[in-house]
Amino acid sequence: MQITRRNFTRTLSFATAAAALPAAATPDRLPIAFSTLGCPAWPWDKILDYAAAHNFAAIELRGLEGNLDLPSHAVFAASRLAQTKREIQSHNLRIACVSSSARMGESTPDKRTEQLSDARRFIELAAALDAPYVRVFGVGSGDASVPPSEELKERVASGLKELGDFAASHNVTVILESHDNLVTSPVLRDVIQRAGSDHVALLWDAHHTFASGKEDPEFTVSRLGKWIRHTHLKDSVPDGKDRKYVLTGRGDVPIQHQVAALQKIGYKGFYCFEWEKVWHPDLTDPEIAIADYARVMTGYLREAK
Repeated sequence: MQITRRNFTRTLSFATAAAALPAAATPDRLPIAFSTLGCPAWPWDKILDYAAAHNFAAIELRGLEGNLDLPSHAVFAASRLAQTKREIQSHNLRIACVSSSARMGESTPDKRTEQLSDARRFIELAAALDAPYVRVFGVGSGDASVPPSEELKERVASGLKELGDFAASHNVTVILESHDNLVTSPVLRDVIQRAGSDHVALLWDAHHTFASGKEDPEFTVSRLGKWIRHTHLKDSVPDGKDRKYVLTGRGDVPIQHQVAALQKIGYKGFYCFEWEKVWHPDLTDPEIAIADYARVMTGYLREAK
């Protein structure tokens, strides 16, 4: 099974930095979150109720009811936004991140302008929801085995810098996900340093740096930890030339070591479950997978204390 969205798109000082992050969890909840990518059929009220019932502290917004263009969804319309925020607060939840599909690596001027404009819409939504981060990509469905060119890295860094400047006035940080062929520590470090913005950081998709980047979590965190603001965690097993997602702790991805590496540097963000049900409808249903993640991750976090 292909674990990128390639087929889909074809058809359609460490402790200081960590301490500066917003507190992830409420006093009675551990800092666990899940992405709505994993429950594409759930309505808004079910997402909130389920998260609260299973002691999640936050939700990452990545589409809602099949609509990946979050700013256009009725739940986030200006006339409803105050109610939406009250609903989040009444469930004792936070929005960990608002995740866009914007790609910083586009080379065609018109496409690049479109991607940057789209990211700005997501930054404005994040600010309205008091969410600290907006996720962007470097490229779309890139081949992880092909190192990025200098030109690509420069385009991505330039786009991040431009968005970081815009996000600064909205009290939002733009986070680049380790994804596609931007999955190794040297490449990610280079791109973020080139961007040179206090409002540009990293979303560590720890599955990709392990499975595609071939890095141990301790090494990745030692190189990138001061920029990590948010995470995507998921498990998998080899499946021919690709990998197959499995429930947390059943595969060979060292998730517990990833958690321990983050805790070692005083990471204060969320440990977010990304179950790619949108891209892989055959995956276990979210009612099972998300609850299972909460159980397993609670054990990991309590053992690490």
